[in-house]
Amino acid sequence: MTTPSPPTTANSPGTRERLIDAMQDALRHKGYHGVGLKELLTTANAPKGVLYHHFPGGKAELAVASIESVVGQITAGLDKLLSRNADVVQALGAWMASAQKALATSGYERGCPLATIALESAPDDTTIRQALADGFAAIRERLGRTLQHAGIEETRARNLAALIVSAYEGALVQARVAGNVDAMRSTSDALMDLVRMSLPASN
Repeated sequence: MTTPSPPTTANSPGTRERLIDAMQDALRHKGYHGVGLKELLTTANAPKGVLYHHFPGGKAELAVASIESVVGQITAGLDKLLSRNADVVQALGAWMASAQKALATSGYERGCPLATIALESAPDDTTIRQALADGFAAIRERLGRTLQHAGIEETRARNLAALIVSAYEGALVQARVAGNVDAMRSTSDALMDLVRMSLPASN
């Protein structure tokens, strides 16, 4: 048996965060167009009308907030691993391994919400597409700075960062449909080899 959640109001602490989490979960499982407002409110245990209290722009504004939250989680995860491990190759390898573990643990049902909504977005989804573009750029920039800090030349670091993001997303899609992490593991190994070869000899 589960304990019923306490009633909530538009101003209850955490309501906004629950809505964002509900949208993130929906993006991973069903995509932006696969979930309705009623389902989001039910998942978030939020009363009717609360969505527009926190997100006047409705579902699209909630999706943008969810994208920004995902990007923050991704970069925070990288920062956490880097703080524990000075070896950039090991830290990045652990970062990608954590993604493999998360996908496998979900039964290959929880994909990357950024990739899911990017594939779904239409030309008129301008705010969502801009949020995605900004989000991917932020991840690339964070990776690029990490590689530069490790001693890799700036242009090379930026190019490697772009490759890591692109390869990671593609490998995740392949792993999800295959039901195993082989593509992600092989991609991670190849990327880490490239990073290792790009480091100064003293490293």
